[in-house]
Amino acid sequence: MKELRFYDYFYIFIIGSVFGWIFEGIGSIVIDHLLLNHSALVLGPINAIYGFGACFLTLMLYKKQKANVLEIFLISVIGCSLLEYFMSWGMELVIGFPAWNYSKFFMNLNGRICLQYSLMWGVLGVVYIKYIFPLLQKFIAKINPKWGNIIMKILIIFLIFDIILTAFAVMRAHSFDKGIEPHNSFEKFLDKTFNRDYLKNMYGNNWE
Repeated sequence: MKELRFYDYFYIFIIGSVFGWIFEGIGSIVIDHLLLNHSALVLGPINAIYGFGACFLTLMLYKKQKANVLEIFLISVIGCSLLEYFMSWGMELVIGFPAWNYSKFFMNLNGRICLQYSLMWGVLGVVYIKYIFPLLQKFIAKINPKWGNIIMKILIIFLIFDIILTAFAVMRAHSFDKGIEPHNSFEKFLDKTFNRDYLKNMYGNNWE
């Protein structure tokens, strides 16, 4: 079996993040009747938990495509639950709060993971490695390598910029909540564009 490259994982991350953003958005419309932006970053449809989840599932399972369903299910439940827990913890360290909170769910651990979603990860792992991953492989293989590398480099630069801009937006919004006036035109831009309301639409009630 061919070893996967950074190139492969990068496109798996991008595709997973975008489809995760679409999936969460549809869920908000159908279940909550709300149009929410479930991106982790202020620019672009990047729901990173799904992107990292897709990469993590790939790393754990791509050599186990022929394994039995129960083995794949258990690996996915344990591995992805750990990933989700530490991503929640990491987000809280970086931006002051996690983008999700399962405190009201049955059998949750510190509100970071819960039984319901851990089981969902298990099912998703089986479906992903048996059916979705082979399609992703074929799609990525059809990308012209020259253009694929150019696009990847452009997207990496964009993502770095997006992460930095998001960090500034979050810090400025916290300052705004404390009643601190903007000190320069950039902070005024953040107050007008990527302000508290914008971030609350992204992160939901967890912003509170």
